[in-house]
Amino acid sequence: MTDQSPAYHYAVIARALKIIDAAGPGLTLEGLAGEMGMSPAHFQRTFSAWVGVSPKKYQQYLAIDHARRLLAERHTTLSAALEVGLSGSGRLHDLFLTWEAMAPGDYARGGAGLEIRWGWFDSPFGPALVMATDKGICGIGFADEVGADAAMVDLVSRWPKAAYVEDPLAIRPMVDAAFGGRDTALHLIGAPFQIKVWEALLAIPSGHVTTYADIAGAIGHPSAHRAVGTAVGRNPISFLIPCHRALRRDGGLGGYHWGLERKRAMLAWEAARIDG
Repeated sequence: MTDQSPAYHYAVIARALKIIDAAGPGLTLEGLAGEMGMSPAHFQRTFSAWVGVSPKKYQQYLAIDHARRLLAERHTTLSAALEVGLSGSGRLHDLFLTWEAMAPGDYARGGAGLEIRWGWFDSPFGPALVMATDKGICGIGFADEVGADAAMVDLVSRWPKAAYVEDPLAIRPMVDAAFGGRDTALHLIGAPFQIKVWEALLAIPSGHVTTYADIAGAIGHPSAHRAVGTAVGRNPISFLIPCHRALRRDGGLGGYHWGLERKRAMLAWEAARIDG
């Protein structure tokens, strides 16, 4: 892993999160770089390469209360977005994704008849396990917190009767497009209620957040906060279907299937890129 790779950059950010949390607001940038065993200049280059802003500014995005600030300043209500047609298959108004949902009967059969190709790839948030059908990306998982074997078991268990083929070369073009912000197709494989929740997540612009309660209201189940939270947690296409943009009403992070540090890093990365 070189110091130019996204995985290296994310590893540095993950270490910085731990140090910032332990040290509190009095930590200087020089002190943070020293704690990480890096020169301030190297630290500056790494942050800038990963997100495009200075370490001083980015440290504000990594703060624990950043999610609450996002909720106060960039809270997106989904009802208006969904009313203009973003709740169905099609291109999103400000994103690069298109998606197609699997028919409920096909999902109920556990993925029988599907061929899913998979591979491991470098990503802005560490090593990523990516799976795809001929219709688009259907799964993205991260290994840092749980390990590669557990990440594989996690995704495979969602569609246990599908045929899995390790073929990173076949799916690399769509993976490179996805992490590069270019046109990417998704294949949503889930129960009907889950797909409604995931479609609502797709309406949240990058750099913005919403609440589980807003999602519940937007899909017509205003009292189903807990069920919405479960569906958010079962989202198989991490980052691209942005479950990291869903927060508790009080601004708390809530949960994240692949680790709260990664959720915070994703929120900070997106907000910094928008502001930068």
